[in-house]
Amino acid sequence: MRPWRNRATTWANANLSSGDYHLNADGVYMKYTADGKSYDHPVGQIQFGLGCITSYRVETDPTRKAAFLKRARAQADRLIAKRVETRGAWYFPYPFDFTHAEHSGVVYKAPWYSGMAQGEAISLFAQLAALEDGISADDRALYRTAADGAFASLLRADNTNPWVVNKDKAGYLWIQEYPFKTAGTGDYTYNGMIFAMFGVWDYFQLTGNELAAQLYDGACTTIARYFTLLRNPRWFSYYCQTHRIPANTYQHHHITLWQQLNWQTNSSVFAHQLDMLIEDVPPGVKSGSVIAIAAGTHTLYKLDTKTDGSWVKAKADKILSSKKVVFARSTQAPIDVRRRIQGAGVWYRISAGAYKGYWIGEAYPKAFVRGEHVTVTYKVPRTLTIAANASAEAISFGTNGVAGTLKTLKYSSPHTLQFDRRAIVNGRSMVRVTSEELAGYWIPANQVTTDGH
Repeated sequence: MRPWRNRATTWANANLSSGDYHLNADGVYMKYTADGKSYDHPVGQIQFGLGCITSYRVETDPTRKAAFLKRARAQADRLIAKRVETRGAWYFPYPFDFTHAEHSGVVYKAPWYSGMAQGEAISLFAQLAALEDGISADDRALYRTAADGAFASLLRADNTNPWVVNKDKAGYLWIQEYPFKTAGTGDYTYNGMIFAMFGVWDYFQLTGNELAAQLYDGACTTIARYFTLLRNPRWFSYYCQTHRIPANTYQHHHITLWQQLNWQTNSSVFAHQLDMLIEDVPPGVKSGSVIAIAAGTHTLYKLDTKTDGSWVKAKADKILSSKKVVFARSTQAPIDVRRRIQGAGVWYRISAGAYKGYWIGEAYPKAFVRGEHVTVTYKVPRTLTIAANASAEAISFGTNGVAGTLKTLKYSSPHTLQFDRRAIVNGRSMVRVTSEELAGYWIPANQVTTDGH
């Protein structure tokens, strides 16, 4: 999975003509201000271009396919035209002043440079250079040269400007999305660094360059090492090291980025870290989801949230009211939201019926969402271990999501099995076994250790 492969540019956006960011007459993605001025936005152009390449790969209509490729090339060609060549490398300047709304110290006068843009530019150039159709040999050579120039910027230290790469005090490699003026200082932003890493990955896939492999390996080592500073248990992860502000709009990005890191490296380290990010603040559930509610007494809540049920800082999920209800027999209810509640567990918002708008906490088997949700698959199977003399459930689910077969597993010594998928199944985090004797069975994740954790 290459960067933004899961974020294809839609056909409507391929012809975007209004808004703060839209295409100019040449099909280049630009930033527009209230006074009518337009500016290049390197990361915006690159990500738009990568989305167009994604769409080009999967589009079947010849006219649209050609248009997506044209748009991707327009972004790449603009970057090439606006590049600054210095220090034996290509840099892509931001031509407007910028002050970050929340992060003190992130203040720039144009032109300024970003390691995220430098790395993602490598992705755009490398992916174009690797296309086997639609581009001439001369143009592929041009994009290869551009990829070489952009990659060179990640080999330049922070001893003079511009720079985007440094080692921290502990000797770990960083690609700075927001490098500061003083050498070795910056925002130490996680997502920007990882997107830049994917450019290094693409460059290695294109060239086999050993320096690229070493740089990517070093960057992976950094991200794995500092995961504990990114993670914010049971809440939104942090955007950067310097400010450590929980970033509700970046949690889903971090989850996607860690999934890509796992796919690229096949490392169980990144897989385990991904597990924790998903457990902390899980993605939502499918439309039309239904929860099962057991007979008995339940407490329902009204919360202060956005209209769509999402979290907002000003409201902070404050409990507005609560009520106890008693169900004489098991029942069910449709839901439209499943998410982590600030300071609490994972709750559901009921979307219809007498209790529409009320929230109920997830607690198997008292209240749980039916079916399989938040599925993560692994290219390389992972290992789970059932401790000696411990019991674990192995469940085979029928097509209606109800348990079809239940086995109780117990071994006199630690027993290992392989699994290829993790998901929320009937309200519990579970892993799907691939080992022959139990292939297709699901085991609750809290009844085993996975990859030694």
